[in-house]
Amino acid sequence: MKLSIIIPVYNEETTISRIIRKIKNTEIDDLSKEIIVVDDFSTDDTRRIIKDIKSIKKIFHEKNKGKGAAIKSGLDQSTGDIIIIQDADLEYDPQDYKKVIKPIIKKQAKIVFGSRFKGNKNKKGNLITFLGNKLITIITNILYLTHLSDQMTCYKAFDKSLINTLKKAKGNRFDWEPEITANLLKKGYNIKEIPILYYPRTNKQGKKIRIMDGIQVIKTLIKIRFEIN
Repeated sequence: MKLSIIIPVYNEETTISRIIRKIKNTEIDDLSKEIIVVDDFSTDDTRRIIKDIKSIKKIFHEKNKGKGAAIKSGLDQSTGDIIIIQDADLEYDPQDYKKVIKPIIKKQAKIVFGSRFKGNKNKKGNLITFLGNKLITIITNILYLTHLSDQMTCYKAFDKSLINTLKKAKGNRFDWEPEITANLLKKGYNIKEIPILYYPRTNKQGKKIRIMDGIQVIKTLIKIRFEIN
């Protein structure tokens, strides 16, 4: 089996080489890995750094399109049996891949989210971001009658059979995440959550999601819940 690791990148010159090195050094039993890095038109030194890294797939956007668009570009090049999303910062630890994808390997689930808030003592990070994510997760649970603890986690793993649904999502920025979550829940899929480690960074360190992104996420959740197929 093969694991496709999609890394959407925008202005991460201080972390991109380290996260790729961590991924390469992570052993996942009998699975092979393909690393797909999608640079979303970075304006710092990220592009040059990526070009010098060997043994990865590289995609370079010619203009900034957003995280969702970068993920979809990565999906187009994905050949793995399982797909996982990895942010380019160091907030998430690739050592958690093994336990996040285990339910998919064992055919217990087709979708697994790595939860930062389930059964662990991770730092909450920025209070506004933490409360915003909690609000988004509560709204998701109410609208879609589910029991998630961390809707906006980066670590989302999918069986390859869902790749077309992931690619068809209209959202190109942070709204890609609630859109695919909402669509999969509406289709009747169960999302399994696995506790993961989390090392939050501050806005000063490069945290990118903002209040307006959160508002768009909530609008997306409401729109999809009540739209007629």
